[in-house]
Amino acid sequence: MNATYYLDFAATSAVRPPGVADAVHRFITDVGATPGRGGHRLAREAGRFALRCRLALGRILGVTGDPSRIILAMNATQGINVALNGLLREGDVVVTTAYDHNAVLRPLETLGRQRGVLCRQVSGDPSGNLDLGEVAEALQGARLLVVNAVSNVLGTRLPLPEMAALAKDAGALVLVDAAQWAGHFTDSLEEAGADLIAFTGHKALLGPQGIGGLWIKAGVELKPLISGGTGSDSLNREMPAGFPDRFEAGSANAPGMAGLLAGIEFLEGEGVENLRRHELALKHVLWEGLSALRGIRVLSPSAPDGVGIVSVVPRRMRPAELAEALDRHWGVMVRYGLNCAPEVHRILGTQEEGVVRLSLGWCSTLQDVEQAIRGVDAITSGPVMPGF
Repeated sequence: MNATYYLDFAATSAVRPPGVADAVHRFITDVGATPGRGGHRLAREAGRFALRCRLALGRILGVTGDPSRIILAMNATQGINVALNGLLREGDVVVTTAYDHNAVLRPLETLGRQRGVLCRQVSGDPSGNLDLGEVAEALQGARLLVVNAVSNVLGTRLPLPEMAALAKDAGALVLVDAAQWAGHFTDSLEEAGADLIAFTGHKALLGPQGIGGLWIKAGVELKPLISGGTGSDSLNREMPAGFPDRFEAGSANAPGMAGLLAGIEFLEGEGVENLRRHELALKHVLWEGLSALRGIRVLSPSAPDGVGIVSVVPRRMRPAELAEALDRHWGVMVRYGLNCAPEVHRILGTQEEGVVRLSLGWCSTLQDVEQAIRGVDAITSGPVMPGF
């Protein structure tokens, strides 16, 4: 089969607008320098790309104020590590939920051993909901609440404004993991109550891998995660106090900034809400079609306020077998496994094998959806295929 049907946008937008690759290429060929490393015209031009990227991120994330407080790093994981390691002190209490990613859970496990940080986890349910009363109770005495704005397994949104309001009442800060949120919604995360926002560029923001970061609200103080050269205040053995240099040691991924800027500008040109309506219309068809099949169980709720993720489990084979057969025989590319979110799978009862996750994106089509439904139906309703 020559045709391919990409339904793994929640992992990476492997299909990007042509302007993204063009922007990376143009930067490398026409600029090529590093922001903050020199006063010549190419370094200054690279600096302008960095500033434009921060300004675009501010618009898409819905944050205001000094753009230098948008720290550019490798991805959301690095941004989360900067936030957790820079904020938490010996014996601090952090509240998480069952929907959090290992990008949160693993650093907190390490900080528990190293600094005695205590993690309180709020339970959830298979529909992606949680009890706000339980959140309020867990927040008593806490320093930080972590909110995964959108579940990467179920595709559902958490009630961020309500959770953030409870955190403020308890005197806690709010860190938002926006990996699956950014690029799908136009709501202001700052207005929703975020103090820190971790984001990545390679998902719905349509940028390349290797670029992401962290927004730090004015007044929130963090210690740097890493130290090194910044191109500024070089006689000082401590990291500079000014933003963004305080958190951006080493040469930056300037081509990635150019690509991310192009991705965001594409989103703004097309309209985030327009793309979202298109994605959710296709999700409805996908969810309805898969729900009608007897050979699988659909785990994701229809969730009209969520994103284009539909996770399923086959009844007569392993998720890995279904995913491999879809790719090999139907040209449909999906994700299987635990999606780096183990606590969600404990709720769903899928912690042994995980799920098959089908996720839509900016350029998904009805043909993609129909091919996926046909493929899942044929594979799960027939005999188990040999060699799987």
